Amino acid sequence: HVQLVESGGGSVEAGGSLRLSCVASESTPCMAWFRQAPGKEREGVARFDISYGDTDYADSVKGRFTISKDNAKNTLYLQMNSLKPEDTAMYYCAAQVLPPIYRSTWGPKDVGYWGQGTQVTVS
Repeated sequence: HVQLVESGGGSVEAGGSLRLSCVASESTPCMAWFRQAPGKEREGVARFDISYGDTDYADSVKGRFTISKDNAKNTLYLQMNSLKPEDTAMYYCAAQVLPPIYRSTWGPKDVGYWGQGTQVTVS
């Protein structure tokens, strides 16, 4: 079983930035970030394919968020800029995720392992 530990969440003003980190106990071919706001379903935010170095993003965060990975540290990052109140949610790291080459869209059912989450609040 893969263990995932997120960090970097916090409270920021609109327009601010945060960088989330996720340290994985072992490598998986594809990883992603999800988020879930109160009363809403968990949604995919950004996905990173290790094999091809390919990424894809939810339309709501394109141009503002950047996903990346440090292979030596086995750590996944999510750089979040120009944050909006609508970005307020619990953010979850995900491993063993369906790669973009198989399907252009993804959701929670395509995830094998989850982190505990880190809270992001934008006011």
